[in-house]
Amino acid sequence: MPYLLIIGLQVACIVHLMRRGGNPMWVTALIFLPVVSAIAYFFVEILPGLGQNRHVRTARAKAVAAIDPERELRAAREALDLADTAANRLRVADAMADLGRHSEAVPFYRESIRMTAGDPDVRTQGKLAAALYETGQGVEALALLDAIPDPLGQSEKDRQQLLRAKILEHLGRTDEALALYGDVVTRMPGEEARCRYAALLIAQGWDRKALIVLEEVEKRMKRMDRQQRAAEADMYRWAGEALAALRAKGIAA
Repeated sequence: MPYLLIIGLQVACIVHLMRRGGNPMWVTALIFLPVVSAIAYFFVEILPGLGQNRHVRTARAKAVAAIDPERELRAAREALDLADTAANRLRVADAMADLGRHSEAVPFYRESIRMTAGDPDVRTQGKLAAALYETGQGVEALALLDAIPDPLGQSEKDRQQLLRAKILEHLGRTDEALALYGDVVTRMPGEEARCRYAALLIAQGWDRKALIVLEEVEKRMKRMDRQQRAAEADMYRWAGEALAALRAKGIAA
């Protein structure tokens, strides 16, 4: 078993080397000094690159957030104590919003916008609108969205459209919300828009349309790994239960 492990380590290192087009002298070392050279290769060639890997950075950030969820908020407050700037107020607001403390984030977003020279930043205004929605201030949130110019990028436009749909649903403007949900689900990654769309369809008695939407969620969910599903576990649990309930009623697509 140790012999097979050493061979496996050699092969893994050589494959990594070939894919990166690294120094071919490593091949000789890995063949004739397998254990020592593999350890050296890991520290010299692999470990430095891990810090630049998006997935590794994401996993590290999630681990830090789970252990110390207020770490970023403390750092943001310390930065604000050193320099009361629009950027630092925005950082505090973002940290509060990430913790679900939207009512506390609102005044920091407002001050960041007020302190910004020139035209207010569209993304910051969008974040303020989202925080207002989360605190039940749908009328003001919608007025703010109506007042700001359309974002340039399509992904930002779609995020803003999803927020608008949520606000309209909150305000009881169901037909408008359904139209926006039905459009944005064709482009947005993730399943929040589809699940909200399906829930509103069910609430309006349009079970067959909801079934089609939820079956798409189910199909996409099956292609995700456990980590991806765990990130939105409550949403996927609801989708599964709603789909099962529709099928139990004999609804067919």
